[in-house]
Amino acid sequence: MAEEVKYDESSIRSLDWKEHIRLRPGMYIGKLGDGSAADDGIYVLVKEIIDNSIDEHTMGYGKAVDIKVTEHRVEVRDYGRGIPLGKVVDCVSKINTGGKYDSGAFQKSVGLNGVGTKAVNALSTYFKVQSFREGKTKWVEFKKGEVIAESGEEDTNQRNGTMMIFEPDNTIFKNYHYIPQFLTNMIWNYCYLNAGLSINFNGQKFVSQNGLLDLLRNKTDEDAIRYPIIHLKGQDIEIALTHGNQYGEEYYSFVNGQYTTQGGTHLMAFRQSLVDTVREHYGKDYAFEDVRASIIAAVSIRVQEPVFESQTKTKLGSNNISPDPNSPTVRTFINDFLKAKLDNYLHMNPAVKEALKKRIEQSERERKELAGIKKLANERAKKASLHNKKLRDCRNHLPDVKSEDRYETTLFITEGDSASGSITKARNVQTQAVFSLRGKPLNCFGLTKKVVYENEEFNLLQHALDIEEGLENLRFNRIVIATDADVDGMHIRLLMLTFFLQFFPDLVRNGHVYILQTPLFRVRNPRNHKETIYCYSEEERVKAIKKLGGNKKVEITRFKGLGEISPDEFGKFIGENMRLEPVILKKEVTIQKLLTYYMGKNTPERQRFIIENLRVERDVLEEEAVAS
Repeated sequence: MAEEVKYDESSIRSLDWKEHIRLRPGMYIGKLGDGSAADDGIYVLVKEIIDNSIDEHTMGYGKAVDIKVTEHRVEVRDYGRGIPLGKVVDCVSKINTGGKYDSGAFQKSVGLNGVGTKAVNALSTYFKVQSFREGKTKWVEFKKGEVIAESGEEDTNQRNGTMMIFEPDNTIFKNYHYIPQFLTNMIWNYCYLNAGLSINFNGQKFVSQNGLLDLLRNKTDEDAIRYPIIHLKGQDIEIALTHGNQYGEEYYSFVNGQYTTQGGTHLMAFRQSLVDTVREHYGKDYAFEDVRASIIAAVSIRVQEPVFESQTKTKLGSNNISPDPNSPTVRTFINDFLKAKLDNYLHMNPAVKEALKKRIEQSERERKELAGIKKLANERAKKASLHNKKLRDCRNHLPDVKSEDRYETTLFITEGDSASGSITKARNVQTQAVFSLRGKPLNCFGLTKKVVYENEEFNLLQHALDIEEGLENLRFNRIVIATDADVDGMHIRLLMLTFFLQFFPDLVRNGHVYILQTPLFRVRNPRNHKETIYCYSEEERVKAIKKLGGNKKVEITRFKGLGEISPDEFGKFIGENMRLEPVILKKEVTIQKLLTYYMGKNTPERQRFIIENLRVERDVLEEEAVAS
């Protein structure tokens, strides 16, 4: 009989604010991660601090924000009103303390619960806040939420505002690193949503004068859109939209300056209202998928007391009704605005009206042409016994698993029986699945979506991901391309990226696609295998030899393929310390230009790129020779 668990007064424990945050960080900042995904915790920490500065600017105080991010340290300085000096400690270390509870001081701000800065404080090994206010200043330093040093009020000649510095706790955020592109994207979004605001990030100035119009201009190629970007602005709402030639729907949605990566009420309202407006304007009952096919749009609204579905504010909830009974719901507000403004715009711009009509009718023709092929492809997928033949699924997709746990899933795409076998044996069966390719995928550059249904590999992969109708039903949050670190593996990787970018670009734009980094070498002491270092580059191999070698010989193994790595070892590379390289689209590069450059004709530019990168490899090899 099992020993009875004691449950009395001694079992009840009260945690103070910082203990609770450190014990349950996910409740406050979402997932932890290591920085390889844009929604990892270390970026949420940065955002929480910047949000306070943006709220000051929104209220009319401060036209610039200075941000500096080094390897493990973040500094943010704004020029707003500054925290009242008598409340500097309370504002960063007492839950339910902050100016945002006073609706007169902060209208329609990003954060309303006063928790964000406290979470950053509690989850940092070093945190400093300093306020500059009317010729006086005060600063306080913390370690894991505990005050370690504090100044009194001192004279200063610096401008009003607040400075915050923090270093994330590396015992919570293990092996973390900041990816500059993720930070740059975050900062650009702040600029797009606050036209005229100047953000100085690591010595570079970011500013937008035209809001969401600038956002779409930077996200699209002028030659690839079907008509000039429509830009509509009103009180507390701004919309920009156009149609391109790409597959899928591309949206950027914001609430009170917060990038809602998972959309929500406002985005659903926009998508439906767009279809309704177009149908009424043209007097035709167009199918919703034809109106929205290839759309590129951005929508931003500001509301009082928004209700988000989580503390990280990535999805606006459905419970957003103004406390004023005479005010509209979010859905009604967006619907009324779009129907009035877009309808007027199309009446006043007949060339855009005609171009939009042609784009919709083209999508209608393409959809009807694909209908028969899709039906046959779906039947073939069922007959192929997908989940037995190609996909080794994970348990988080069982019917009784909570829906939120299904987001913690990864699909490894690999080639060959040996590689897929090793990953399958080493994986976490609860959250990790494996899809096995047979041979090299088809080069689909320049082909139509018809090939997705006609090609068995692509059709089965599409069904494994459940993305035929968009990302709403995406079964795996991370899609990891796992190929050998040789020429053939690189080629397969390139072909898979071409497939995703050509037909399902939203997977890449929304940060779902990664490259698995596996070690090239194993360096170890032949007499004591506990002294083993796995090396992911030539440079790391040289350092490992020096560290373990000294005057004695070391055993060096070169992994030529994934199949050569035993399942026991593979478990170390796809577990907690898994190295993933996110596939990121740079702001200045469009998908069409990217695919044309790498997959089009062998241009002089691409030849020059190859030669320059070969020279880098040669330099590395020469350094290794000198070191040995």
